[in-house]
Amino acid sequence: MANRLAQETSPYLLQHAGNPVDWHAWGDEAFARARAEGKPLLVSIGYSACHWCHVMERESFDDDATAAVMNELFVCVKVDREERPDVDSIYMDAVVTLTGQGGWPLTVFLTPDGEPFFGGTYFPPEPRHGLPSFRQVLHAIADAYRERPEDIAAQAESLVGALRQSAEAEPSREPLHDGLLAEAEGVLLRQLDPRWGGFGHAPKFPPASALEFLLRRGALDAVRLTLDGMTAGGMHDLVGGGFHRYSVDPEWLVPHFEKMLYDNALLVPPYLHAWLLTGEERYREVAERTLDYLLRELRLPSGGYASAQDADTDGVEGLTYTWTAEEGAPAELLQPFEHGRSILRGELDSETRARLLEIRERRPQPALDDKVIASWNGLALVALAEGARHLASDKFAQAALELGELLAAEPLWRTLRDGRAKFPAYLDDYANVAHGMYELHVATGDLRWLRESRRIALRAVELFGDPERGGFFLTPTGAEVLVARQKSLDDNPTPSGNSMLAFVLLRLGRIWGDDELERQAVGALRLVRDLLPRAPSAFGWALCALDLHLSPPRELAIAGDAESAVARAALRGFDPNTVVAFGPADDVPLLAGKELVGGQPAVYACERFACRAPVTDPAAFTR
Repeated sequence: MANRLAQETSPYLLQHAGNPVDWHAWGDEAFARARAEGKPLLVSIGYSACHWCHVMERESFDDDATAAVMNELFVCVKVDREERPDVDSIYMDAVVTLTGQGGWPLTVFLTPDGEPFFGGTYFPPEPRHGLPSFRQVLHAIADAYRERPEDIAAQAESLVGALRQSAEAEPSREPLHDGLLAEAEGVLLRQLDPRWGGFGHAPKFPPASALEFLLRRGALDAVRLTLDGMTAGGMHDLVGGGFHRYSVDPEWLVPHFEKMLYDNALLVPPYLHAWLLTGEERYREVAERTLDYLLRELRLPSGGYASAQDADTDGVEGLTYTWTAEEGAPAELLQPFEHGRSILRGELDSETRARLLEIRERRPQPALDDKVIASWNGLALVALAEGARHLASDKFAQAALELGELLAAEPLWRTLRDGRAKFPAYLDDYANVAHGMYELHVATGDLRWLRESRRIALRAVELFGDPERGGFFLTPTGAEVLVARQKSLDDNPTPSGNSMLAFVLLRLGRIWGDDELERQAVGALRLVRDLLPRAPSAFGWALCALDLHLSPPRELAIAGDAESAVARAALRGFDPNTVVAFGPADDVPLLAGKELVGGQPAVYACERFACRAPVTDPAAFTR
């Protein structure tokens, strides 16, 4: 049996390289073999920090008898969903269409032409809780494929038709207006848990994009309730900083312990912005400790950031992060978990936190998925740049610059590991990196990063744009052809590529006075226009983009250094709909003719490029 995964760069695929399953990576070889042997494909999709992926591996993929059935009846393919979001997205949609639910590990069965005809998520090794065993599923699928080919073909045709129909959604022709924002805010506030914050019931996921939207709307009480609920401990790592993936209960206490780069990157801005609006130091402290966590545990020698840390340590979920009273944790803060261990919840002083972190670092640590994903690193760049600017931190500024250098490579890649770039970048990679470059420009005042943001955004429009229906496809023109070319639209757990690119294009359009960029952004927003008031928690970043689109244009053109007193004063508060550019630079329309005044840095406040007299006195922004 060939070990085809040994040369892959994905830690998730490498975890499976020693299975007795005859795994292929996704690619032409697997499909050619399926056609030659007349077999269906079994495609298993997951990621390295996925707890139930590890469980299914131990129970089924490492089991010789189960592997023998897989190898006999199917051509087996392993996919890291983080490397191939296009493959994951299309087959996840197929399984949700079939079963009404999705998740990972995702198990989907395909014809040799790549058409899905059956699937599910986790299958147990023995029948339980109404689920058939995995081996029962394997035999039933193989029998149906062999004995009822007409039924399989009809099922595949129906599923592919549904996938293509959803990928070809028409944009709304109704107007975009402020009422949509008000309706969405009202629905979110009605969904708010009045005791612990967050939206809906357990499990609870950190709603970073929805919080940013509510901050823009001035719904500070709802935001504070949620931020404080998450901060209390459990899902929030009181000892090491940062946040786990989600909580299994309404009060943010018992987490699913994996730590994802994107969650932590996305949560830094709302905590920083809440601090700017309220002056309450606890929000600043959470943001700063989260950034410290990124630098301490996820930063790699390349200057990029690892994707995730596992939920498990030595096969036990949460082992690294949980405590007993004998291990030195304050007994009054311990909340029971499992295996006689407890979760910390409450407040720690800095001395106790440092002592507990030192103890914890001597324990076995969860595995690190050390591939660098451009999309998630773009979000990390935003967090670091905002942290550098608002916290006046040289440490975060240097880290942001190093990450900016890494992400400025051409062409942009999807993943990077051990110096090997793999896969062309997807829409969200371009959109998030362009967003990060803009924030790095505002943090440093260096025009290079503003130009990089525009270069990347324009390239994204060229590669991903849909001139027929508007918005942007997930995959670039000329990429591998799957059974449908999809558009990612919802903002969970990260902003969709459509929402983020729309947001970036609106900002750049105002700096360059470019109506075409705004038209492209509006095209993306029209795809979700009718969904925004109905399901706002799923479209938080699209709502932020719509809020920016509908806001009166306001620009700050700053001539001089980002470290100047007048620049710092002008940018001190939370003003999310003002766009900022540092010059002078005659090739950037907003900056054209904006010079130093008497050799002093100056701030020009403009509305649609109509600018007031330049300001050189920092006190003018404190009145």
